[in-house]
Amino acid sequence: MENRIVIESPDGTFRAYISRPAKVPAPAVVVLQELFGVNADIRKTCDELAEQGFIAVAPDLFWRQEPGVDLSVTSEADWQHGLRLYQAYDRDAGARDVKDTIGVVAKLPECTGKVAVLGYCLGALMTFLAAVRYRVDAAVAYHGGDTEKYLGEVDGLHSSLLMHLAEEDEFISKPAQAEIKAALAGKPNATVYSYPGQNHAFTRHNGRHYNAVAAALANRRTNEFLHQQLR
Repeated sequence: MENRIVIESPDGTFRAYISRPAKVPAPAVVVLQELFGVNADIRKTCDELAEQGFIAVAPDLFWRQEPGVDLSVTSEADWQHGLRLYQAYDRDAGARDVKDTIGVVAKLPECTGKVAVLGYCLGALMTFLAAVRYRVDAAVAYHGGDTEKYLGEVDGLHSSLLMHLAEEDEFISKPAQAEIKAALAGKPNATVYSYPGQNHAFTRHNGRHYNAVAAALANRRTNEFLHQQLR
């Protein structure tokens, strides 16, 4: 079966990678990329979610700038390319793209109508923005850079949110992490887990800072959360 679908939005159309579980109908998870696009790591994450019984869909967040970005985390040139895209990315338009993706995915014939959003780094920030601005059934954010800049919107959070923070994250300072934890402490629907000794992207497949033990713990918590919220 085709592993790409088209998302139609008021601003245009863009493509998304889709991985389907063996058994449908099933709830869905919209998976949001880092600055490397819908690359091998994100596609593998989708495939793993499908193995766990979810429809997993990863939209091309950079479609306005450069459709089809697929960058390697081990290439310095690709890092610089991704950083340029990241810095020029329109986050407000991106949040609308996430909303539009959720709308399309919820209506897929094989979907139960339940849709969570899960993201990494840039995608984790977009997960947070989607959760506070729009309706999502559940949200999971792994080390979302710049989340502290949007904490003024936290009162809009009505969905269940699970957040993973790496205590030694080189892109999210300890003061920023403290701000995030403080802002979410009063939200009964938000849970923040902190991982001592871990760096940014500690769950990324084959990443430089990948830590098998911490990644397994975070991913187990995510799996349990998604099953609890979407079943």
